[in-house]
Amino acid sequence: MELPESEQPDVLSLISGMEEAPDSILKYSQLLLEIAAKDSLHPFLYDGYLQRGNAYYYIGDYSKALEMYLVSVKMAERMNSDMLVGNSFIAIAGNFADSKNEESAISYYKRGIEIFENNLYSRDDSTRYATGIYNLGDLYLKMGKVDSAEFLIKKAKGIFEVTGLEGYKPYWLGSFGIIEANRGNDELAEEYLDESIEIFEDYYDYSNISEILRSIVLVYLDQNELEKSLAYAKKSLELAREYDLPKAKEESNLLLSNIYERLGSSKEAFDYFRTYIAYRDSLNNLETIRDMADQRTEFEVAQKQAELAIVEIRSKRQQLLLYGAILLLLLAGLLVWVIFRRFKFEKETKEIIQKEKKRSDDLLLNILPVEIADELMAEGKVKAQKIDDVTVLFSDFAFFTSMAESIPPEQLVQSIDFYFKEFDRISEKYGLEKIKTIGDSYMTAGGIPDRKEGNALDVAKAALEMMDFIKRDKPDGIVDFEMRIGIHTGPVVAGIVGLKKWQYDIWGDTVNVASRMETNSENGKINISETTYEILKDHYSCEFRGVVEVKNRGVWKMYFLNNPIDSQQS
Repeated sequence: MELPESEQPDVLSLISGMEEAPDSILKYSQLLLEIAAKDSLHPFLYDGYLQRGNAYYYIGDYSKALEMYLVSVKMAERMNSDMLVGNSFIAIAGNFADSKNEESAISYYKRGIEIFENNLYSRDDSTRYATGIYNLGDLYLKMGKVDSAEFLIKKAKGIFEVTGLEGYKPYWLGSFGIIEANRGNDELAEEYLDESIEIFEDYYDYSNISEILRSIVLVYLDQNELEKSLAYAKKSLELAREYDLPKAKEESNLLLSNIYERLGSSKEAFDYFRTYIAYRDSLNNLETIRDMADQRTEFEVAQKQAELAIVEIRSKRQQLLLYGAILLLLLAGLLVWVIFRRFKFEKETKEIIQKEKKRSDDLLLNILPVEIADELMAEGKVKAQKIDDVTVLFSDFAFFTSMAESIPPEQLVQSIDFYFKEFDRISEKYGLEKIKTIGDSYMTAGGIPDRKEGNALDVAKAALEMMDFIKRDKPDGIVDFEMRIGIHTGPVVAGIVGLKKWQYDIWGDTVNVASRMETNSENGKINISETTYEILKDHYSCEFRGVVEVKNRGVWKMYFLNNPIDSQQS
């Protein structure tokens, strides 16, 4: 089934918005612009130029990004859409901010905010308005204009709270912490930062936590508070090492090198600087470069094929001109051949678009459950679900951080991939939904997105099979890890968030308790809560551990999950 021409711009707009690699965004946005230009489809022309601006921004070509953003403004003005003009102004402001042109950034932030302020008709409009205000306040904070930053961030906070956008809370809490640190109010700053970090921990967003800590380091360095700077820099590095955050490890080592240099400790300064250089050239950076090179090669190959096709067509036209007078009788046949080639070209083009749509659909199905992907493609958004009976499993490799320091990076990545591929297969076998991996931690759940009775039994089967796989003999080169597993059953909220890099995720106290079950487990053991035990006790042999103190949760009864009761009797 061929994709109707009327749907091609929508598909290309979706694909270019989903792509993460700048080269792919440039390729699909160019196709979108070519199709939209034929019929003067201004909304898609606007989207195409805005996406191209984003791609150039991601690769640091701020001049080319600005050029594309300005064209998007013209497209928005032709449609008389003030809100789209405002969107482009905010993008231009961010582009100027990252290129260190603060004056122009402030000007465009103010112009975009003024447009949003005069066009508040929906919750989405209020979100754009509040986000623009917060971004301007954040820029003022980075420039050291603390009072102006505080005024704007408080204003944005009020709008976020009225519209119920809780996802922004850790960001403005972190900003308030930096503001109070600038003023020397260390205790109040620490309160804000602790609360921000606690929320980010619930989101497993350790990258933002490390970034907040590094921002505080810069504040105290500017105040020449070297001991405070040293303490926060060490916290940032410790977090970066624990959760394997390459950029955070690189920047934290550089900060520590600068601090020790100002403290007069040359040896420590040199050691941290040497580690910074090593991380800067680490395997992760090389892999990123290699991935981008692969994507760039794919794009260049496609371009070369197009160029060869054009050369072939031009060559045939020249031959027709040369022998035209002699071959008049063959003109009719040649015309039929050209029409056939045109028909074939159009058919191949439609097939390419259809293949790209299938690729887009397959990509969505690879990262989202089928039901969620269908709803997203049909509605453009997904409603959050509250599901009362979900069983969540966390696994974690013991001593991973310390072992990672002594294992070659290639072997470490190969080993994790070996284990997680098998965990994916087991999750699929028992109808579980893989949520995500966080470093060496694997998270999956039963009973979502469709409610399913008996999901705790499926999770138990999967947990035992995972633990059995871990204990088997491994191929040469695969690191032999020990593993802990934790399981808890209860209500969760499920859905997807954000505009890019969609990820199906779950939230709620059940997730936090399941994580605590894993933390309090033992190597080679599956630790379950009392809630899950009550569901499994008639089917599995369980060992009562007693009452265990759980961080921030009080005392909990816990059990080790052993074998199915039927297998013991046999």
